[in-house]
Amino acid sequence: MTKQCHILGAPVQTGASQPGCLMGPAALRTAGLGDTIASLGWQVTDLGDLAQIADPVADHQNGAVHNLAETVGWTRILTEAACQAARDSDLPVFLGGDHSMAAGTVAGLARYAAEQDRPLFVLWLDAHPDLHTPDSTTSGHLHGTPVAYFTGQQGFDDFPALSHAVDPKNICMMGIRSVDPAEGKRINEIGVAVHDMRAIDEHGIINPLRAFLNRVVEANGMLHVSFDVDFLDPSIAPAVGTTVPGGATFREAHLIMEMLHDSGRVTSLDLVELNPFLDERGRTAKLLTDLAASLFGRKVLDRKTKSF
Repeated sequence: MTKQCHILGAPVQTGASQPGCLMGPAALRTAGLGDTIASLGWQVTDLGDLAQIADPVADHQNGAVHNLAETVGWTRILTEAACQAARDSDLPVFLGGDHSMAAGTVAGLARYAAEQDRPLFVLWLDAHPDLHTPDSTTSGHLHGTPVAYFTGQQGFDDFPALSHAVDPKNICMMGIRSVDPAEGKRINEIGVAVHDMRAIDEHGIINPLRAFLNRVVEANGMLHVSFDVDFLDPSIAPAVGTTVPGGATFREAHLIMEMLHDSGRVTSLDLVELNPFLDERGRTAKLLTDLAASLFGRKVLDRKTKSF
């Protein structure tokens, strides 16, 4: 039977430091994401974009926090939508939008995994661990908080109650190269596996990724991949508001995606933090589309030469 892929847009920018991410889903569609996945033998259904709903919440005691009501609203509707998309398709793809959307997508996917009596694992490809809470953030931008939320850390009283938290030991972070002190402390406390860019430079990506994928297989787990544009080096992916030099190269990123496809374990995907306002002639959106194609089964020999 033909595998089903549902695409769902989440034009979230209330968690980001600068506007523009709300155009991300449209840019990925314009870059041909749906047609590309369909060309690889998948039946693709585009569900369109969700609409923002702000939930009534009081001002947070941390006066730095921005757009709390909107972020809480997005988290609530994305939790429901992600869970339903996982029920209805083999591999849903969530188009962002800033990374605060992962609070909802991962929470919903964790609920679905529990329905299947399987653990959820998360591969977090990002320059940042996003382990702040609303209490600890100094910037106030809530795209720095989703991992703390979906692992059940304290400080999210205004957010929807988690039905199932993700075990921090089921998370693998790769590409990390910007960590605040509060986040570093939390990493050590809860036991998230972090492979920063120094570790990748010294040891490569194959062994740590293979070891993580073996754990997923042994546990009969479901695997969600949350891909932030700033995982990539800004020289090849400029369309992000949180550029951090020294990111993953074109070759490293494609190798990761090809290994993920080969594992046969990926059950959902986030593509987040694409800010087309900062792009160069759609360059980053096209790259994300090509990377998604590698995850969905495109091989090196299938690629055609492109001009930018």
